[in-house]
Amino acid sequence: MMRLFTVALAVALLSPAAVAAPTVGQPAPEFTAVDSNGASHSLADFKGKIVVLEWTNAECPYTRKHYDSGNMQKLQEDATHAGVVWLSIISSAPGKQGYVTGAEANQLTISRKAHPSAVLLDPAGAIGREYEARTTPQMFVIDRAGVLRYMGAIDDKPVASPASLAGARNYVRAALASVEAGKPVAVASTEPYGCSVKY
Repeated sequence: MMRLFTVALAVALLSPAAVAAPTVGQPAPEFTAVDSNGASHSLADFKGKIVVLEWTNAECPYTRKHYDSGNMQKLQEDATHAGVVWLSIISSAPGKQGYVTGAEANQLTISRKAHPSAVLLDPAGAIGREYEARTTPQMFVIDRAGVLRYMGAIDDKPVASPASLAGARNYVRAALASVEAGKPVAVASTEPYGCSVKY
């Protein structure tokens, strides 16, 4: 009986369902991934720095809203200039919308004049599922201690039209300002919007 219990416990601990869901105020789920240049990155590498995770898909009209307008690039540039680590993550599976090779990801960064610290390739969807990423874009802000401080939408305008950016409340910019100042994030969790992540 004890042996059966031990086996069941081991299976439960190894089961994907046993992985803790991302929770604001708790340590962000750890991960290791290879970027578009073939370099490996782990979340633990960035302890002591604020980190933004951005799920992206260049073919998604909601993602295009933020890139074609320059909104995402401006946010990336301001954040990285302030010392924030910005990781754009592509979880599209091979053959699905938004899937790119490392070289294609680099070309996108150049053509879109984007400013991420790195573009992480997640074709198996391991990181996406770990973070329960559902849409592109979907955003996470992690503080210097590795604690998740914001997750959800980039702003409060869940439509694909660039015109909606006028007067939009940018949750990520506000969260970064609060974390940088050591203050609680006023809106720490929102409903993400966009295209479904193409696992």
